[in-house]
Amino acid sequence: MEVLIVGGGIGGLTLALALHERGIACRIFEMAPQIRAIGVGINLLPHSTKELGRLGLEAELAKAAVTTKDAAFFNRFGQLIHREPLGRAAGYDWPQFSIHRGDLQMILLAAVEQRIGKDRIHAGWQCTGFSQDAGKAIAQFRNSETGEALPDQQADVIIACDGIHSAIRKQMHRSEGEPRYSGVNMWRGVTRMKSILSGACMVRAGWLSHGKMVIYPIRENVDAEGNQLMNWVAEIETQTYRKRDWSRPGSLDDFLPAFADWHFDWLDVPDMIRKADTVLEFPMVDQEPLDHWTEGRVTLLGDAAHPMVPRGSNGAGQAILDCRLLADLLAENADPREALAAYEAKRLPATTQVVLTNRTNPPDAILREVYERTGDKPFTRIEDVISPAELTAITDSYKRVAGYDRDKLKAAG
Repeated sequence: MEVLIVGGGIGGLTLALALHERGIACRIFEMAPQIRAIGVGINLLPHSTKELGRLGLEAELAKAAVTTKDAAFFNRFGQLIHREPLGRAAGYDWPQFSIHRGDLQMILLAAVEQRIGKDRIHAGWQCTGFSQDAGKAIAQFRNSETGEALPDQQADVIIACDGIHSAIRKQMHRSEGEPRYSGVNMWRGVTRMKSILSGACMVRAGWLSHGKMVIYPIRENVDAEGNQLMNWVAEIETQTYRKRDWSRPGSLDDFLPAFADWHFDWLDVPDMIRKADTVLEFPMVDQEPLDHWTEGRVTLLGDAAHPMVPRGSNGAGQAILDCRLLADLLAENADPREALAAYEAKRLPATTQVVLTNRTNPPDAILREVYERTGDKPFTRIEDVISPAELTAITDSYKRVAGYDRDKLKAAG
């Protein structure tokens, strides 16, 4: 069997490694002329680090990432609402990593080149569509720089890992509507600065009505002064937005005023924003869940299958879970069409639940509860606003939906 992977991002490269582990040949076709380290920070939750660890990557990830210790939730006045341990500090057998997306990409790419071979990666190939017959799936391509048609490529299976603008998804679902805007716009940046709190904390603060921040370190010792590279995300309810583009520069004037008075004893938020190395703007959008991902020998994976609002730190993790199951099923089934059907039957409903939960009740719903119960005012005692049991129930509920409930994850082996 040979698998043709469209897209050399996190999903495509992880799938290649998982297939290789199961003895299945593959080739990767990436639209970009060169696979480069781009983006900002992401979180790898224990369900995904478990799978990356199975691929022998935990040590390399630990060198590049910050091993996350705890999560802390604050209101916009800097008052602590809730704190909980994360990863191994919470009793998991696997760590939680906060990492620059580019660092993760390069670790995966290096592993693919070493284990599978550079000649199996084809850059500058933009997929334009697919066809298939009883025995093969065929992908059509053009040169992403010149637009020139490139030779069709065939394999036993085609897996679309080509992200939110997937040509294969568009061919499967020609009548699909526009992305669904959540009503929240997002600005992302990275800043070189001294550590805050535990030095490995994932902070969520404020609420969307007036402004919410997510802040966590993604690299250690980035300069001679021992500073960290701090990833931050600013989110504000906004009526208008521009089309999604991961690389569009953002303007401080559009969002900094919302955080102008966020001067806490543990962080000066506007100072952190002003000192950012880079700022990107992106609308918080997703797509309505599909009724199918698979047509015969062709299926979708990761953002091509289930783009989700980036709340809950779970987009990359769900793609990695897709990769593990799909590789296992292809190895276990003589007919790849049966493997793809079984993959869809399990992962489509699971990821649909995550997409819908991210819209309404992700872990940061804690902030919404406190915002509403206090009327967006400081509190004297958090226990008078919401009980510790309620706070824990919100985060535990999301862990069950997203597939990283500690006890179930351990039981799965």
